[in-house]
Amino acid sequence: MNLPQGTLDLLILKALSLGPLHGWAISERIHDVSRATLEIPQGSLYPALHRLERRKWIAATWGASDNNRRAKYYELTRAGRKQLGEEVDAWAKLTAAVGLVLDMT
Repeated sequence: MNLPQGTLDLLILKALSLGPLHGWAISERIHDVSRATLEIPQGSLYPALHRLERRKWIAATWGASDNNRRAKYYELTRAGRKQLGEEVDAWAKLTAAVGLVLDMT
């Protein structure tokens, strides 16, 4: 399923709202929570993570993954939490407006 522009950032911020995760775990969390509907290709995920890092909405540190491999862990910054709130509000308004149009008779 193709995501609308900007949706991936919202999904990543939301996935990180519960705590730090490495890239693969972010993708897996989104996949699992969406009941296997959303699959985020690495070619989209990592550029999005770098973009969010440049915007200072997430911060990264190196650590060991569950299988003892070196992994970059991402977490929300204060600015990222604020942005998540704004993105959730904007998403709610957008989906409500689209719903109104779809329900038109």
